[in-house]
Amino acid sequence: MSVPRLAIDNLTVTYASARGPLTALRDLNFEVGDGEFVAVLGPSGCGKSTLLNIASGLLAPSKGRVAIRGEAVTAPRRDVGIVFQQPTLLPWKTVLQNVLVPMQAMGQPLAAHEARARELIRLVRLEGFENHYPYELSGGMQQRVGIARGFMHDPQLLLMDEPFAALDAMTREHMTDELQAMWMQSGKSVLFITHSIPEAVYLADRVVVLSARPGTVVDVIDVPIERPRRIETLGSPEFNAICNRLRAFFRAPPAGEEKKP
Repeated sequence: MSVPRLAIDNLTVTYASARGPLTALRDLNFEVGDGEFVAVLGPSGCGKSTLLNIASGLLAPSKGRVAIRGEAVTAPRRDVGIVFQQPTLLPWKTVLQNVLVPMQAMGQPLAAHEARARELIRLVRLEGFENHYPYELSGGMQQRVGIARGFMHDPQLLLMDEPFAALDAMTREHMTDELQAMWMQSGKSVLFITHSIPEAVYLADRVVVLSARPGTVVDVIDVPIERPRRIETLGSPEFNAICNRLRAFFRAPPAGEEKKP
């Protein structure tokens, strides 16, 4: 049996707070395979971003573990890329320089990696903006720079924390298509955090459903929709059936009735 790219094993995270211990995640278990796109879907405050911080090595678990290729994650790793909800670009660096930041952080000669950076900029459709600064870009363009930067050091696992949440609907739709194309071309594993049901179904191979805090895995739903997915996919009966199945996990039941997914 092959070792999964990412394994979440009995993960629990508890914070100390002024009101006492606060459990953000409880007994999470799921995996992300090689080349698999897995979305984590849950209500606000259920611990989705905490999960990503644990998987990236920025935060230690209270119990259980996160492992990459069977090795426990205890610190940030070079084989993991991160794309945050906000692009967090360095304002004094150009688009090209921002994309090259991971290589600079690793102490790599930037000239040796410039060709790859320019290719990633082309893939996110920012060719011609290499020498622009973040303040000269729209929000969607800045987020595209963040995605290119996440791919820059060729990570085998990409962690994405609601990267399109701050974008307008049209830009968000365009960005999901761009991300799907880049992922299909790269063959990387992706863990994608979101609170958007259509976004999760459009992008993912599987959707991990988390409960309200403390977040725990309620179900894992397969998305067997043919790729590449296109705008027409959003209106298909199969797509809507999966979306409705997921909505049932979060729909409040009528007063006096139990919630039944």
